[in-house]
Amino acid sequence: MNTPSNGMHESPIESQAIVSANMSGTRPFYWSVRRELWESRAIYLGPLVVAGLVILGFVISLVPSSKHTHATSAYHPPTVSIELAMPYAHAEWLLFITAFLVAIFYSLDALYSERRDRSILFWKSLPVSDLTTVLSKAVIPLVVIPVVTFAVTIATQIAMLMLDTAAQLLSGANAAAQWAHLPLLQMQLEFLYGLTVLSLWYAPIYGWLLLVSAWARRTTFLWAVLPLLVIGFVEQLAFHTYHFAIFLKERLFGFAENAFAFLTPDGVPVDPHFIPLSQLTPGKFLSAPGLWLGFVFAAIFLAVAVRLRRYREPI
Repeated sequence: MNTPSNGMHESPIESQAIVSANMSGTRPFYWSVRRELWESRAIYLGPLVVAGLVILGFVISLVPSSKHTHATSAYHPPTVSIELAMPYAHAEWLLFITAFLVAIFYSLDALYSERRDRSILFWKSLPVSDLTTVLSKAVIPLVVIPVVTFAVTIATQIAMLMLDTAAQLLSGANAAAQWAHLPLLQMQLEFLYGLTVLSLWYAPIYGWLLLVSAWARRTTFLWAVLPLLVIGFVEQLAFHTYHFAIFLKERLFGFAENAFAFLTPDGVPVDPHFIPLSQLTPGKFLSAPGLWLGFVFAAIFLAVAVRLRRYREPI
């Protein structure tokens, strides 16, 4: 006599629990993020290429910069620190701009490209939810690109420091005395803080771009920008006000006044090449209404993107 299989005695709730356990064992979110790293090489190639160009330009400028360093040694220490910090600060700015551009174009292409090349049919056949897929793509501009940029920036600055030290030694200068005034560690901590601030502040921007990427059938950049321009133009034409334009400006640049204090307690402006750690204001930034309002919009945009991916067909 045949005995009933164990599967016949399993309730739907037990079956769902087994499937959930199997899914958690395969770590779909982790592998979805790994998939983005495999498919989107610009995530790390962009910062690496710019870092190589920065180092090349720094090498070319070593001879005149070594002479300039001797001249700055006669100034008082704060001025020396700012002078020495300039090339390292410029490297940070270039790599940050690169990371921001990579994040924008990645977000615009993340959900659009899989519909364009019809690979969405394959990915939807896998046991990975639309929510997991969209969140894995959102993690790239919010977390992965800032982390990659920070690592590349640290490596670039260390290479610059070694090259500059070698040039100073070859020219007979006292490199140790010069670099005692270089606040490199403080700069790196401030850069990490800045990347974190910008990642949080720009969360609704990346969410909006992912929504457009999930919806548009072509020219994603145009669809991402044109509605915002139209809204601002209609407001100005109808009401002669600029509230929406001010709102967009605040979203792009408002992080600065909340995350940094650009005046010392004595009212002296801080040089942007080197912002001391004492001038960082994380408490003010975390309590800014614009930050939390941005999180709300980011969540809404991502929720709409998940729904669009669920029902949107290949192009």
